[in-house]
Amino acid sequence: MAMLSQILGDDMRDLRAEVEKRHDEGVARLQEWVRHPTIAAEGRAVEEGCELMMRLARDAGFANVARIATDGVPGVFATLDAGAPRTLGVYFMYDVKQADPSEWSTPPFEAALVEKPPLGTVLMSRGAVNQKGPEAAFLAALHAIRGAGRRMPVNLVLVAEGEEEIGSPHFRQIVGHPDVSAALKGCDGVILPVVSQDPNGAVTVNLGAKGVVECELVASGEKWGRGPGIDVHSSQRARLDSPAFHLVQALATLVTPDGDPAIDGFADDARPPTEEQRRLLDEAAGRLDETTSKALMRVTRWAHDEDWRASLERLMFTPTVNIEGLVAGYTGPGGKTILPHRAVAKLDLRLVPDMSFDKAVAALRRHLATRGFEDVDVIPMGGYDPTSTPAEAAVVRALLAVYRRAGVDPVVMPRLAGSYPGCVFTGEPLRRPAAQVGLGHGNGAHAPDEYYVIRSQVPGLAGWDEVVASFVAFLHEVAAT
Repeated sequence: MAMLSQILGDDMRDLRAEVEKRHDEGVARLQEWVRHPTIAAEGRAVEEGCELMMRLARDAGFANVARIATDGVPGVFATLDAGAPRTLGVYFMYDVKQADPSEWSTPPFEAALVEKPPLGTVLMSRGAVNQKGPEAAFLAALHAIRGAGRRMPVNLVLVAEGEEEIGSPHFRQIVGHPDVSAALKGCDGVILPVVSQDPNGAVTVNLGAKGVVECELVASGEKWGRGPGIDVHSSQRARLDSPAFHLVQALATLVTPDGDPAIDGFADDARPPTEEQRRLLDEAAGRLDETTSKALMRVTRWAHDEDWRASLERLMFTPTVNIEGLVAGYTGPGGKTILPHRAVAKLDLRLVPDMSFDKAVAALRRHLATRGFEDVDVIPMGGYDPTSTPAEAAVVRALLAVYRRAGVDPVVMPRLAGSYPGCVFTGEPLRRPAAQVGLGHGNGAHAPDEYYVIRSQVPGLAGWDEVVASFVAFLHEVAAT
């Protein structure tokens, strides 16, 4: 309660009361949303997800809501004209990653509220924290403002996509729609609702995000011209080459023995940290808790046995080459003595400024070709460039003001180690600042038992009401900044 009163002070008592009154309604809305997953990788509930996103926007007060067709999954464009001097863009994703129920302690799309000591009550579901929980809290803030009979302090432009989890391959088509681009050009900035708190309540503000390339590498007997063109008995290995080993050998050239990127030319454009960014990292290393970070991921040591400060710089400024999945032949119970004719590796490459998606893909293809692996197909599936926003941007200043008024002294970091398509807003032709906004805590994105804190038992850690209140306060702060 104390944190809620700090976020929404005496001049906003009516808003504070409305947030509390609408707690159950807002959580139920989130539960409905996560029970209807859109999974772009599987083509699952694509149209249903778009329709639900449109309904959620209308219910929150967006008067003009439109489906935007793409060559893939449709997007949603919505506007809320409050007659305000300032306009804020809002980016949503309505898709989620896949989930294997056998790996979860509760069914991944049941939207169960469970107790998770010492945090408190959490919603455990795929999409709970990435990103439907924070997004639903933002929508709840709009419901609270309307419910209190107040005028929206800023105009809003919402763009939502259903393909972020496969690298946003058609998001530029959404933003490039004439109506969408015209509306975004009038925005003072664009935000993505997120969680920003560690389990101990520490808050981090990120001034950007890494870019990403998602792709498949495919080795096959047909393309290689060696090995079988169909799966054959493994005894034939004595006289036939193996496409699976061929792929493994290609993969081994992509990194050094220590696991760092070794793709020729891949990181040539990577920009080292500035003195100001190094100062931010020095401060972050002293304020963020290393033990908590390790515990969240169940790790005991950092790569290269580096210290905490060095690990933070590597996280922010080092490009990566990662194997998401590696599949060939039989992977079921027991054995099956075959020689597979095809092997597939799913990769993601994380990019830092001033690297680009196009150059990274080109470097990967050149690297494989010069090492005798020109037959290995490189199939890009999605991705985008890195993004950065200066700390002086109005949306960032408004965010920091809200946090500090709530008694929070945030740690400012150069960027998020993960990725989202913020470059579409910060790059040409829009050139709008973009910020990741929101208190609260959750964990397990892309993993089993993903959760989002609803009722916090940790002092200083925001639960649902505090998160909703922080969005209410942020919108008013943007109007005043």
